[in-house]
Amino acid sequence: MNEHALFCDGTAEYVKPAEPEANARITLRFRTARDDIDAVRLLTGESRYPMYKAETKGEFDYYEIRWRLGEEPFSYCFEIIKDQERCYYNRCGVASHIVDFYAFTIVPGFSTPDWAKGAVMYQIFVDRFYNGDSSNDVEDREYIYIGAPVQKVKDWYELPQSTDVRRFYGGDLQGVREKLDYLQELGVEGIYFNPLFVSPSNHKYDSQDYDYIDPHYGKIVSDGGEVLAEGAKTNEKATRYWRRVCDKANLEASNQLFVELVEEMHRRGMRVLIDGVFNHCGSFHKWMDKEGIYEKHGGYEKGAFANADSPYSSFFHFYDESESAGSFHEKYDGWWGHDTLPKLNYEDSLTLENYVMQIGRK
Repeated sequence: MNEHALFCDGTAEYVKPAEPEANARITLRFRTARDDIDAVRLLTGESRYPMYKAETKGEFDYYEIRWRLGEEPFSYCFEIIKDQERCYYNRCGVASHIVDFYAFTIVPGFSTPDWAKGAVMYQIFVDRFYNGDSSNDVEDREYIYIGAPVQKVKDWYELPQSTDVRRFYGGDLQGVREKLDYLQELGVEGIYFNPLFVSPSNHKYDSQDYDYIDPHYGKIVSDGGEVLAEGAKTNEKATRYWRRVCDKANLEASNQLFVELVEEMHRRGMRVLIDGVFNHCGSFHKWMDKEGIYEKHGGYEKGAFANADSPYSSFFHFYDESESAGSFHEKYDGWWGHDTLPKLNYEDSLTLENYVMQIGRK
């Protein structure tokens, strides 16, 4: 069997129509080498369905099957047989066994917006794009992140380090704004932003506050407080960080800057997407507040990490609650087991679901 010739990628050449409605009839296709195999079967659930050879083009045979969709997502893979050989084909290619996780999936009624089809997209990791406003740069020892103080990179051309999540080059939204002409000259039609919400990391996949753009990317109009002393091990006295990310004046100004940036991009005919990261948040998040930042700053509801009566307790799945520790939530589900990335518990909280849907609309 010529495994290199086996192919399907779930696109318009192999699913017709490419964006079917619910209950529609579709044609699924699969490619093999010419006159090379005995049978191709469609596998879905526990069932197998034979496919027929529909055509031969050049060095390839194309097998097809007609299928009627329902209203729910339809998952499938392929089984290819030649003599005593048998293999399977999924989104990752040829496999020796069935792997449900990598099955092709069709979601009836889902369609890609027309503007996105063929559009030139440019992804921006904001901290590494362009520093347009040095007044919002993260300072050396502004706070502790994953066991060590954060650092401000002084030389933009310095290479990243192996553990680089707490080192900041200073890129920001003002920097993006200043480079819009450059992006248009490249032919960019859409910008995909890495996460922009308040977060202690440079990648910002551990969100700290979904309601606001991080002032280190936006605007710091109310500054003050102190960075940590040399040798500090906790954020107990990270007063500059508290003020920068908790003060509503900074948060509202940062949101407004993003509004203005998006409006300018829209005037130029550019589309904007942002990475929301709503599967998990970060341990710094105001709902969890493991660092006690929001509790110390004041003006926020109690976080769930140290308070069983927090209004956010149902937003996470906690284990081993210890009453002797003052209703202290010690263990919780984390993304891939990371305690810095607590998973959001949508199954047990309609309030959480509604909150995140509201953030999406916002």
